[in-house]
Amino acid sequence: MTSNIQIRRAEAPDCPRILELVQELADYEKASSEVTVSREHFLESGFGANPVWWGFVAEYQGKIVAFALYYIRFSTWKGQAMYLEDILVTEEMRGKGVGKLLFEALIAEARDKGLNRMCWQVLDWNEPAINFYKKYNASFDGEWVNCAINI
Repeated sequence: MTSNIQIRRAEAPDCPRILELVQELADYEKASSEVTVSREHFLESGFGANPVWWGFVAEYQGKIVAFALYYIRFSTWKGQAMYLEDILVTEEMRGKGVGKLLFEALIAEARDKGLNRMCWQVLDWNEPAINFYKKYNASFDGEWVNCAINI
């Protein structure tokens, strides 16, 4: 199956489909109404004069069936790291190795950029994702509390 999957860098024309998948992820995470980014802002943020995110898509039979979006963050303790903002494989394509291909593309990208780590968040109830990450010997840190303010 994975031989029929093409992993490639996300391109500007992919943005509408990626946003559909972002909404699918929000629905899965029981946060359907939380996606408020406009198509224009999303496109400008990834492909404008000063992009702040990059990504990969997985195509199967000419259709994008998965995506991974990341940005570079900086730690005063550790330096630059890849932050995986979102990764989603459509429900019908889960369990077919697509996530593994995307995740390994991210790891290769981090290495190519000279980054020393990749980090992300996962909801504590998302057992399928947690089990996937465990296959990569990911460490899980229950000590930190997420914080944010709306401005």
